[in-house]
Amino acid sequence: MNDNILNITVRLVVAMVLGGIVGLEREYRAKDAGFRTHFLVALGSALFTLISMYGFSEGVRDTSRVAAQVVSGIGFLGAGIIVLQRNVIRGLTTAAGLWVTAAIGMACGVGRFYMAVLVTVLMLVGLELLSHFIPHLGASSVHLSFSSPSREKVAEAIEDIRRVVADVVSYEIKNKRTTNGEYYDVRLDVRTSPMIRNNNLLDILRDFDEVTILDEE
Repeated sequence: MNDNILNITVRLVVAMVLGGIVGLEREYRAKDAGFRTHFLVALGSALFTLISMYGFSEGVRDTSRVAAQVVSGIGFLGAGIIVLQRNVIRGLTTAAGLWVTAAIGMACGVGRFYMAVLVTVLMLVGLELLSHFIPHLGASSVHLSFSSPSREKVAEAIEDIRRVVADVVSYEIKNKRTTNGEYYDVRLDVRTSPMIRNNNLLDILRDFDEVTILDEE
């Protein structure tokens, strides 16, 4: 009995640790699904797998039924992360990461620690290390909005941003008249390499006294 409790505890703890490791990488990338989400997905998947193995009497045991529902259930969770914004699909990598994290948790649930650790390492290599050698693979989409009373300042800001990002997908400039004079509203969709954090883009805009940051996501 004690050996069985220890075995189950080890499986759950390993699932939580491996899911947390993947979550830390996503947290570093400032994704919505970070450390807590990933370790919960891995832990829950491992628990459901254990329930399907040990939670029912011998006469009604069906080790595949509960585990199979984990796969489809994670699909619904991932679908909630994927959004279409300004003709750009966001969240696909995060959704796929949750799907693989669930698989890692299930592997821990059945005691296949080698498989779980290997997939965790391969996942981190694909998400992090390859991005440094092939920057385009790790490029992410960022939406920036800011305003300025000076057309020249707007041009300077866009030019500085263009120099540090991988690509400017689109930008839009609208001018409006207010009681304080004419202002220019700017919206940009850019793709950034892994080495460029969103804070770097915000720092560029803060260098311009006449520029106000309205939105960044």
